[in-house]
Amino acid sequence: MAGKESAPGEPIVIKKYANRRLYNTQSSSYITLDDLAKMTRDGVDFEVKDAKTGDDITRSILTQIIMEAESGGAPMLPISFLRQIIGMYGNSMQAVMPTYLETAMQNFRENQAKWQDAAKNTPGGSLLAKMHETNMAMMRAATEAFIPGTGSKQKDPAPDQPATSDELSALREQMAAMQEKLDQLGK
Repeated sequence: MAGKESAPGEPIVIKKYANRRLYNTQSSSYITLDDLAKMTRDGVDFEVKDAKTGDDITRSILTQIIMEAESGGAPMLPISFLRQIIGMYGNSMQAVMPTYLETAMQNFRENQAKWQDAAKNTPGGSLLAKMHETNMAMMRAATEAFIPGTGSKQKDPAPDQPATSDELSALREQMAAMQEKLDQLGK
């Protein structure tokens, strides 16, 4: 028996039966909560309907997936966050929270993508490695400026002399470049 094809742009309909089984009407097969979690991670749009009443129960199924993931040994949601969410129910802010949380999560995803792109496009290593290298160079220069003779012996031409203006200029240029990359990530 062939499954009912969803029209383009329409979510796949999943039916939940009284025996707690989930049925994918598109593939004509029974699926699990793990399958729904994978579909969610893959960006597949679906809605879950109670097979008997036709009510949309997508929210409760997604919440159930989160509950199982949280109890599976690698929780992501801090207890303080969960308490704050519960505290918002019945609060005057309850109506605002869904939009706020959606916007915050969207911004997080966009920033994550920008960070990953910047890390991929940083020549000679990862963005974090470049930031670490710049921070260490600044620390060496600052330490050497305040306590002569304590800087790194590898990069200093004369251990008893402070960093040269050329070295400080190079550090300033590196910092400016890093600040520019961070500014781009924030946009």
